[in-house]
Amino acid sequence: MDVTAKSSANYSDADITIITDEYALEPTRETVNALAARLNKTERSVIAKLSALGVYQKAERVTKRGEPVVMKAELVSQVQNAIGRELPSLSKMTKVDLQFMIDALVG
Repeated sequence: MDVTAKSSANYSDADITIITDEYALEPTRETVNALAARLNKTERSVIAKLSALGVYQKAERVTKRGEPVVMKAELVSQVQNAIGRELPSLSKMTKVDLQFMIDALVG
């Protein structure tokens, strides 16, 4: 039974049209918050409906400085590829030291 993508007790066809059209124009959390306030729904409810409709876009994670989050394993792989050798002890280094090493090797 596919009720999530159709109108329901919580969302009419008009509501679904509004949230999909407005979210498609600007797929941000601010849009979700505005839609929730406008339709008297919670933000989680609007996100759940957008997800069920297949239009929700998860926000990319970023660091406090606004940079994309990079996994430590990816940094280890970059160092090993740059030097052409596998070094198991690299995984014990901090992410900051690994980044300094990558900058020195590549840079």
